[in-house]
Amino acid sequence: MNLTPVRSYYEAQRDQRRFSRPTVSALIVLVLALIGLVSLVLDKLTHPQLYRFEYAKAANGVALYTIRTTPDNVRLRTIDSNVTATPYFGVNGGFFWEGALLSIAVENGRPLKGEPGDYGSGCYNTGVDSNLRRGTLVWDEAARRFSVQVVTDASELQVTDKLRYWAQGGVSMGLSNETGWEREMIAEQMPAYDEGHSRTALVYDRDNRLYMIVTPTLCTIEQFRTAIREKIGGGRLADGVFLDGDGSSQLQVDHVRLAGDRRQVYQMLALIR
Repeated sequence: MNLTPVRSYYEAQRDQRRFSRPTVSALIVLVLALIGLVSLVLDKLTHPQLYRFEYAKAANGVALYTIRTTPDNVRLRTIDSNVTATPYFGVNGGFFWEGALLSIAVENGRPLKGEPGDYGSGCYNTGVDSNLRRGTLVWDEAARRFSVQVVTDASELQVTDKLRYWAQGGVSMGLSNETGWEREMIAEQMPAYDEGHSRTALVYDRDNRLYMIVTPTLCTIEQFRTAIREKIGGGRLADGVFLDGDGSSQLQVDHVRLAGDRRQVYQMLALIR
């Protein structure tokens, strides 16, 4: 009796099983890889793209994490979270206390929280003194012009069109005032200016580029300002403001997250596109 055909049949079945298993495994791996790729592409498409992230370390040791963008690519947002726990790319905003905004935070004539005139709404720069004049960075969209205006109330801001601007309060940096910037900064009640803390700032250059800067380096205000002048803007910086610092200094962009001490903040500047 010839058993060769029987053996050939079973050998063929065995060979089919041997080659089918890795083929199925390979298909599963390929499908998972494609799902991962699609997820990555969708993630990229939903996150802002029109910015440039830069890192630099100044001669004094201060590390600068910078988002460079244009003023029309920024929106002021209220949050109740750490910046890195939000879906937004950007940096922390001005000073706050128990959820109340203590720095001007206004878009197109409206404060970010509550109604015009409400305490903590973003209408006022507030400190130890209730009527505190502080440096406020203003983007005048109609005039296509940045300025730093020292005011108490958002109603004092000088803009071309009250319905086309944004303003973020802080403390004046005085980048064109080498002899008087420190005196002005102290008068505007910059907290812990001579202590080592993380810091946040907004600066702009002569070409209307905006730089949102955070350092996790524990440094004084003078050290932070010196590092910015050395490393940012290629000698074309015009002016800017210091924002809230210490554990509130937070930044988020693609693959870079600075969470400060992970505390909640209540306002940020977020990229739109």
